[in-house]
Amino acid sequence: MLLGALLDAGLPLDTVKEAVNALGIPGVEIAMATEMRCEVRGTRALVDVSAAPRYSPRQMLDAVAGAAALSAHTRERATAALNALFAAEARVHGDDPDQIHLHELGTADTLVDVVGVVHGLEQLGVERVYAAPLVLGEPGGPRRPGGYSNPAPATLEIIAASGAPVAPERAFHAGVGELTTPTGAALITTLAEEFRQPALALNRIGVGVGGKDPAAFPNVLRLWLGEPTPPVARWQDNVVLLETNLDNATGEQLGFAMERLFEAGALDVWHTSIQMKKNRPGVLLSALGPAALESRLAEVFLRDTPTLGVRVRPVGRYVADRDIVTVETEYGPMRLKRKWLRGEVVSAAAEYEDIAAAARERGVGWSAVSNAVNRTGLLGSD
Repeated sequence: MLLGALLDAGLPLDTVKEAVNALGIPGVEIAMATEMRCEVRGTRALVDVSAAPRYSPRQMLDAVAGAAALSAHTRERATAALNALFAAEARVHGDDPDQIHLHELGTADTLVDVVGVVHGLEQLGVERVYAAPLVLGEPGGPRRPGGYSNPAPATLEIIAASGAPVAPERAFHAGVGELTTPTGAALITTLAEEFRQPALALNRIGVGVGGKDPAAFPNVLRLWLGEPTPPVARWQDNVVLLETNLDNATGEQLGFAMERLFEAGALDVWHTSIQMKKNRPGVLLSALGPAALESRLAEVFLRDTPTLGVRVRPVGRYVADRDIVTVETEYGPMRLKRKWLRGEVVSAAAEYEDIAAAARERGVGWSAVSNAVNRTGLLGSD
């Protein structure tokens, strides 16, 4: 499916054949066909290796290393994908990676898939790869005596070793079985820099179709090609928002809870006046924090306020780059926090503690110190 998506995006079939020829694999036939999956058109890569020899892990790695016609970059990335595959198989079977006996993965098809995809990405000029969470399909027991359950053990080992995210099971996956193979998992986890959707100006879409054709959903893989469009600020999506409604909390409790939430690692905490049931005035207590600290923050809500429950939802946010510099003013050195957008300073603000300390020490008002800071002309400076 990955190879089909590359072909659908414009990769010439002859380019794939040249990569396979560079490996010195005899008896391989490669073709492409346009097929439909639930009214979605795509390209299917047809690889016939029935006349090709089988390969051991060492033979596959040697074939890649000896393919002088391929770039060093392609050989390096293909080797990484194969090593991830062999390490997973070795762990599953309890063998040394050089000694494992490959069953389905021992065919030349594995080499064609790995090298074809890596070489194809390079030929299309792809410099960075991102991926969505992996879709594994329907979990289930072996479908034949001596077979393995889905997800395949090697697929899970590859995903666990890379820390790649997995998409949740869906009801429409029922009966479909495997949707991510060990080879596919090895390619995606070694090629993808991050598992997220980057900001892109899309210019091409490649659709690869698989051999399965379930009625419930189109069995396709979509490849998005485009140029990066840097966002105005850094995108942060590993954040959660925790909230609870309170109609029986005192001001002291709210203040204490805010302190405890910040101590627990919250990025921001606030409360908002709301109207609750029975016409009672209440407070909405909210906290923003890293997803990794969700449980710790929820415990503060439950322990330090009267609430019986906490709502949690993932949120994303844009975060401007910032730095702190020290400038000299007529009232002494002042720390200023500068906000950066697209490489330039767009605002700056003095630290509260510094202005307050100078105002007290010199016996002047807040505005006098603040105006002195403004006269430094920091905004837009280096």
